Parts: sequence; C-alpha cells; structure tokens
Amino acid sequence: MTSNRNLKRRVRACAAKTGESYAAALRHVRPAQQADTMPQVTLMRLATAQVIVREDPRDPGQLRQSGRDVRELMRQAHRAGARIIHFPEGATCSPHKRIMSVTGPAEVGPADWGRGDWQVAAIARLAGELRLWAVLVSVHTLTPPRRPHNSMYVISDQGELVTRYDERLLSSTKLSFMYTPGSGPVTFEVDGLRFGCAMGIEVHFPEVFAEYERLDVDGVLISTGPGQTTGGTAAFATQAQAHAATNSLWVSFAMAAPHSAAAPAGAIAPDGRWAAQCPGDGHPAVAIADIDNRPESIDIAVAQARPWRRLARAGAYDAHLVTDDRSDDRSAF
Repeated sequence: MTSNRNLKRRVRACAAKTGESYAAALRHVRPAQQADTMPQVTLMRLATAQVIVREDPRDPGQLRQSGRDVRELMRQAHRAGARIIHFPEGATCSPHKRIMSVTGPAEVGPADWGRGDWQVAAIARLAGELRLWAVLVSVHTLTPPRRPHNSMYVISDQGELVTRYDERLLSSTKLSFMYTPGSGPVTFEVDGLRFGCAMGIEVHFPEVFAEYERLDVDGVLISTGPGQTTGGTAAFATQAQAHAATNSLWVSFAMAAPHSAAAPAGAIAPDGRWAAQCPGDGHPAVAIADIDNRPESIDIAVAQARPWRRLARAGAYDAHLVTDDRSDDRSAF
C-alpha cells in the first residue's frame, strides 16, 4: 500500500512538471517489470443515477420511499457491474425552501432544520454489502445555530464514509436562508481513478472544473437537480458537456428524473460527447459508462489537449511575442 501511494505521488509530481495527464506520466514513472505490482491505469464502470426528488422532509413516507429508490438503483448498478454509483442533488430529499421556512409556505425565510431527519446509514450498509462505492447528497448539520452544509457524501465499497464535499457556490436563497457554504475542493480515488465533486449551480462556473483539472482528476461528479426549468436543465447539461471538453475530463451529470425529458442523467466523455444517458421518461434509472484512462484508449487529440492548455495558461507563448510596427498597426490590412 505504501509503495502504491509513493508511486502515485511520483506520477503526480511528474504530471505537474510536464503538463501531462496522470495516464501519460505513469508511463514515464512506472518500470515495465514492476507493472504487475503497481496501480493500474484502468477502466472502471460508473453508474450515474436520476431519481424522483421529494421535497417535504416532514413526511416519513416520502423519506422512506426515497431511501428505497436509492437502494434499488444501487442494486441495479451492482448487477450491471458498476464500481461506483453517483446520485443527484435531492436523492434522499430536497427540502423545498418554502416548506422549510420558519415563517410558513407563504414566503421564503430562514430554514427550520428540525423538520427533517436524513439517515444515510442504511445506504452505507448496502454499499458495503454490494462492494459498491456510492456518492450521495444529503444535509450535513453543523453546531446550532449555524445552518448545515449541502453535501456530497463519498461512501466506500466497505460501507465507510471516505470524505464529504460541501457545496461552495450557493444560490441566493440557499445562501440567505438554508445552507452554509463549503470551503474547498474535494477529491477521492477509486481503483486508481481520481474524481472531484461539484453540486447545484456550480455547473455554471468554469473555474470549478478548471480547478479540478489542475488537481489532475480523471473526472468530476456534478450532482444537481431540483428547481430547474426545462430550459435551465438543458443549459446545465450543455455546460457540463463544455466543461468536459474544455478540460479533457469525464463528467458524471446526475440530475432529477422529472427533468430527464430535457436532460437525462448520464456520463460525458473527455471530448464532450455523451457516453451514456438515462431514458428521458421521468423515471428513476441509471446510465452505465466505462471510465477509461488507459493510454491506448484515449484519443490522441484529447490526450494532448490538457498539457497544451496547461502550457498556454502558464504563459509558454510569451517568449514568441514580438515588437513589430506591422503587428501594432491595427488600421491597415
């Protein structure tokens, strides 16, 4: 285990120095005769989920049904051979801003977080039983009277909490009445592949995905869903595709099932194309995609894009600038 961690550190240091991807740097660092003892450059099966979002945490029946839906999709992902399943925002419950308001549903006000109880223990136990990683969105309470975080919990295939990502770029309502923003990016690894986490309207912000590119992730899991119009949902999906292509990253786009007619949940390849999508019929489902960072499987143009962009952003072209009257004169052909 220690040798594997040391190798990963050396590979990342090499990638940071050369501007290459993790997969490309690994070829330089790993001796051929040690290939069987080192972490694999790998193919891994991902399940991206869409679910029915229920908005009233005061209703135990709704919470139980959401839990059943989540566990059934986990079983479907397991039967399909997935190693990780990624859920959208609101998978356990998406508390509606008016339902949570202490002033009542007539107006939006500060949220009363005593109105609901979100338990992820049963989901974590099932992840351990299925040997399936799960990324699930739920509320993370803080010390009263502070408002909670809106969080993505990363649960390992041993049923253990590995890490948690807290939504950072909140909508005005979330920030004013509902949640406390998070403070930084979060990454984790499954089978040698590295992922970053994002939530909600963070799909609007290119800097979130650019930051994860600098952290040398293979993919970003974006959990979003409730409260979107049809046009807004389609825009979210288009932006997710653009971030994937711009940064040469896999993007898992987990969305609420009712919005699937406009933008089904699915996985986006590093060239911006959809590798897999759920049906657009409004029902819970999983889309299955093979996340593949093996050098022989990566399109050469995509593989070269990330190091080229890093060089450009670092000012590699400044040395080629010239002082020339013809260059400065913008009034002549």
